[in-house]
Amino acid sequence: MIVVAGEALIDLVPGGRAGGVHASGSSSGALGDLPALLPRLGGGPYNTAVALGRLGSRTAFCSRVSTDRFGEALLASLRAAGVDTSLVQRGPQPSTLAVTDIGTDGSAAYTFYVEGTADRLFALPSELPAGVRALSLGTCSLVLEPGASAYEQLMRREAGRGVLIALDPNIRTGLIPDADAYRTRFRSWLPSVDLLKLSAEDAGWLAGGGEPDAAVKEWLAAGVPAVVLTRGADGMTVHTGHSGPVRVPGVPVEVVDTIGAGDTAGAALLHRLAAHAALSRDALSALGADEWRDILGFAARAAAVTCSRAGAEPPYPDELGRA
Repeated sequence: MIVVAGEALIDLVPGGRAGGVHASGSSSGALGDLPALLPRLGGGPYNTAVALGRLGSRTAFCSRVSTDRFGEALLASLRAAGVDTSLVQRGPQPSTLAVTDIGTDGSAAYTFYVEGTADRLFALPSELPAGVRALSLGTCSLVLEPGASAYEQLMRREAGRGVLIALDPNIRTGLIPDADAYRTRFRSWLPSVDLLKLSAEDAGWLAGGGEPDAAVKEWLAAGVPAVVLTRGADGMTVHTGHSGPVRVPGVPVEVVDTIGAGDTAGAALLHRLAAHAALSRDALSALGADEWRDILGFAARAAAVTCSRAGAEPPYPDELGRA
């Protein structure tokens, strides 16, 4: 089983215009030309869990979700994807909201509404199921206290038990009040991390504006066996401590938006690692270039499918072409 831990939230995405126009030409409401916002299920860890479930991996989601209508919809969608929700805590606080702005190139930017929300009060579970082989974490859940400390404790505890730890920091700068403090905290996680997957932009930010490749060398030296850098349409590269980088190109696709693409890539990496029996630190470290090309290629195809449609809609196996 793969456990994904972190937030589930509601993305409010543009969907037309909020204000109409009367025949006289005047606006029908105060919103004028502001876009109408449509609710979509989201959150980096949530998207990752759904993607893993759709791909066929045995997956559980570990989080704290509101009892409001949004929370019920989030849980229903997880179950529909075959994801075990028995590790999900519940609370009466509202669901976190993320207002999404879609750029002309399909890229997404977010403004978060997180004060007093249910997922921030996540508490460390007493244990995870005995059959857990990997734990995936990232995004807002490792930033927003008090839940962030509980997720960090979970990471360290499970790493100590030999569970493979996958981390996607998925930086949201608007939620990080002290960049240097966060970078220091991030570096403290590295000895526990087996697979670090992040965008080249996030790598540059974590390096304080330095070169991502130089930062990768530092992270490998800190004990991370594999670092995967994603570069959008330019594909992705894995760096390991025992061989040179392995790169695969991006898959050409007409981009609708990039929401959930990185989360899909992370899920596909874990799913394909499982197919190679590599959900352990030793097995991950032993993978060769040909195996990594297969794993990265699978992840690139999965991410491309998600980019080809609106919102975080990860693919099913029959949408990925060759095995």
